[in-house]
Amino acid sequence: MRFDNKIAIVTGGLSGIGAAIAARLAAEGAKVIAADIATDAATLDAAPPIAPLRVDVADPASATELVETTRATHGRVDILVQAAGIGHDVPLLETTPELFDRIIAINLRGTFLVAQAAARAMVAQGGGAIVNIASVSGMRGNVGRTAYGASKGGVVIMSQVMAVELATAGVRVNVIAPGPVDTPLVARMHDAEIRRIWTDAVPMRRYATPEEIAGAAAFLCSEDAGYVTGHVLAVDGGFLGTGVQRRPQ
Repeated sequence: MRFDNKIAIVTGGLSGIGAAIAARLAAEGAKVIAADIATDAATLDAAPPIAPLRVDVADPASATELVETTRATHGRVDILVQAAGIGHDVPLLETTPELFDRIIAINLRGTFLVAQAAARAMVAQGGGAIVNIASVSGMRGNVGRTAYGASKGGVVIMSQVMAVELATAGVRVNVIAPGPVDTPLVARMHDAEIRRIWTDAVPMRRYATPEEIAGAAAFLCSEDAGYVTGHVLAVDGGFLGTGVQRRPQ
């Protein structure tokens, strides 16, 4: 029960990676606010271990209200994990300005807005832990990821700047960069051919489960990672460490 009496916000907390993280934190004792645009819940119930709350992370007022509502209900914010995001697999020459702006608004600007609001609360209370979910596509030039890769690369650098600026206030900020993960979002993006390409590129020859990403997030949120900040943890089956994988025939 590493998170007994801890208050955690998980954006995108009702599906995919976010839902798995919310469940893992709750299983270890946290009260979790599952902030997600895919719910009509407008108020926060303090009783359940996982309580949904409708939030649009790209809206500054909604991001601020999320933190204020959490503090009003629970008194503090100890943990923030940001898994809200969208993705599209679109070639550079077919990426419209509108699509680019929408992905940046949710994945990067939304991460900034919620993190800033939560960081203010954490600084005021004397500490906390933030984990932002990026992607290996924010660290490598993966085909079709012009907008998505730009947004996730921005999350990586922004998080490291946050870690430096907030370190003396007792707020740790880290990043998880997943490789391919079996989620509803990925199922919509990856057809059979894309899945084959990804599986061949990953040394472990499979996609991750959301629960495997949740385990990494739980570690970074816990006191076990008390001296870890500004770190990018790739949970990618070896993708980023890969060179030549097979001996030439």
